[in-house]
Order: sequence, then structure tokens, then C-alpha cells
Amino acid sequence: MPTLILVRHGRSTANTSGVLAGWTPGVALDERGAAQAAALPARLAGLPLSEVVTSPLQRCQETLRPLLEARPELRLHTDERIGECHYGDWSGRKLAELKDEPLMEVVQAHPSAAAFPGGESLRAMQTRAAEAVREWNARVEREHGADAVYLMCSHGDIIKSLVADALGLHLDLFQRISVEPCSVTAIRYTRLRPFLIRLGDTGDFASLVPREEPAGDTGEGDAPVGGGAGAP
Repeated sequence: MPTLILVRHGRSTANTSGVLAGWTPGVALDERGAAQAAALPARLAGLPLSEVVTSPLQRCQETLRPLLEARPELRLHTDERIGECHYGDWSGRKLAELKDEPLMEVVQAHPSAAAFPGGESLRAMQTRAAEAVREWNARVEREHGADAVYLMCSHGDIIKSLVADALGLHLDLFQRISVEPCSVTAIRYTRLRPFLIRLGDTGDFASLVPREEPAGDTGEGDAPVGGGAGAP
């Protein structure tokens, strides 16, 4: 079965302003995010990509633009199932104020039970994304062969949930996974089990430097909902 390259979109204006974007329209890459996107073609130059699939949201489309310009032979497909979690009434709100919501404790400690008001549950988010991957695996293998490599550009919580699915981890453990903006995660699927080949690879160690107040954190030891802003 194929190898899936998961790319999280580059850093966005919502990431740097500490806002939970969700499906809010008009959320673009910031200056650093645009630079991350510009560097993506060189990072992926050695990979024989067969297909490219993206979330419909602007920040993902902008992330892929340099890659598609560098490799015009690639076909771009849009799949809403790998779009961001529908955060409902939480969309567009500051993460700093959301940390006081009782639901945030559930999101952090028991995400399989978390459903966003006016939105969807994290469980439903993982299900739709995993179903999309399995369908694309079958399509890519059918059209390009079992050794094909293809790419999906998506969002932090989506990618974390797909990694948990690949590792056989319960969704309640997915907040222990971290993927930075424009990071590359690779999963090789086989008939019996997936193998996680890369996780959140940016080639940049700046995010490992201790910071007094990690960007995107909602509280001490909490996972950044939506994925966080990455290195400063």
C-alpha cells in the first residue's frame, strides 16, 4: 500500500495571534508561514509524489502553491474530510480565554468525549479523516501502484488523530503528539499495519529551545488545540 506524506499548513495569522481558527474564512499564512511554504519544494524534491490532496482551507492551499508551481505535473485534489475540526462556537476565539472553559479540560484529558458546541466531536473528526486516508490509499494504489507516495496537506489536530490511528493509540492519547506548522509526517501503510516513518519533521530545532510561555499553550502541560504556532 502507499506511503502518505502529511504536511501541516505553514504558520498562519491565527497561529501567531493565538486564535482558534477552525473553518473561519480568510485565515492566511503569515510571513514565516509563507517562507515555510516556499521551502517545501526543496524539502520534498527527492520524493516521487503521485497525487496531492488538500484541505479546502486557505492556509493549506497557500502552503501547497509553491510546490505545485515547482511541479506542475502534480494533480491537486480537495477533500473536505481532511479539513480542520469544526470547532463550532469556539471558532475565532482566543485560546487564552478558552482555557477557562470547562470543556477544555475534557479536550485535554478525555478528547474522545469532547464535542464542541455548535461543531463536531473530536471522535467524528478522526473518523472522517481516517476514512479519507483509507479511500485515498486504495485509489492511489489502484492508479499508481503499491509503492506510490502521495501527499496530504491538512491541520494539526487532523494529523495528530491520523498518527494516533496509525499507531493504534486511543484518541484520548492523541494530545501527546505534536506537529508543528509545515512539518512533515510520513506513514507507510501495509496490508496488516501502518508504520510511522517520520513525525513532525521540520529540520529546525528552534522549537526545542525552552520558552517561558510556549505559544499556543492553554495551560501548564496542556496541548495546543489546533496545533500551536511552532518555533518563534
